[in-house]
Amino acid sequence: MTATIIDGKAFAADIRGRVAEQVTALKAAHGITPGLAVVLVGTDAASEVYVKSKGRMTGEVGMESFSHRLPEETSEADLLALVEQLNADRSVHGILVQLPLPCHMNSDAVINAIDPAKDVDGFHISNVGLLGTGQKAMVPCTPLGCLMMLRDHLGDMSGKEAVVIGRSNIVGKPMAHLLLGENCTVSIAHSRTKDIADVVRRADIVVAAVGRPGMVKSDWIKPGATVIDVGINRVEAEGGKTRLVGDVDFDEVREVAGAITPVPGGVGPMTIACLLANTLTAACRANGLPEPEGLTV
Repeated sequence: MTATIIDGKAFAADIRGRVAEQVTALKAAHGITPGLAVVLVGTDAASEVYVKSKGRMTGEVGMESFSHRLPEETSEADLLALVEQLNADRSVHGILVQLPLPCHMNSDAVINAIDPAKDVDGFHISNVGLLGTGQKAMVPCTPLGCLMMLRDHLGDMSGKEAVVIGRSNIVGKPMAHLLLGENCTVSIAHSRTKDIADVVRRADIVVAAVGRPGMVKSDWIKPGATVIDVGINRVEAEGGKTRLVGDVDFDEVREVAGAITPVPGGVGPMTIACLLANTLTAACRANGLPEPEGLTV
């Protein structure tokens, strides 16, 4: 058996196309242009690249992009003042403060200062609680992207056994809540899980989000299972170069699984696509309009 490759790059392009269509319709029918504000503090190289990509794709789908770049030495009070200003700005429907923040800032305090309705990253404690109790929330982008791909590939997931490897607040925990919402039987495996391979081997659906390159081997996987690899790890390659790999040993696991996402080109492209979808959803909710179909939970 060789697994079907779930093409996240193509799926993300489709999501962005659907977002662009609905943004055009929103402008034509209601004169509303969704706006996304991205705040970057400091000069972290990876964050710079990510923020630039977000800004470009926001413009490509017809949204307004508001970029705020602050120096490393910006005080937490000044950052909180900017967040409050963006909360009050009616042209801004989504706010994203790029993490990590400089060490002199309290990330939790900054994230929780964002208006929950504009928290398109889904990290505000109110959104965490709403998602955990099965209520309408802004859903974190990466888990939302994983869910979209699973729905597209599997359809009805009721009764399937799912294992999420990793218990982070950003991916693992919200992913588990989303799978519960699909009526899966869900387990979370982590660094203290005993006989972790045996736990994972029961699963029809495996979501790996642990940050350990190639951790999940073929003998961990139930034949025919669907495997979503969230990991993005840079490892050494030949000639002193580096390459990106996931948390799953792709070459091994693809011979056992029924379907698998590659790294790169799997979950990664879906994250920004879902950020745009969340911004559109936030704009619709803010104006009392129906939510975009197929772009939220």
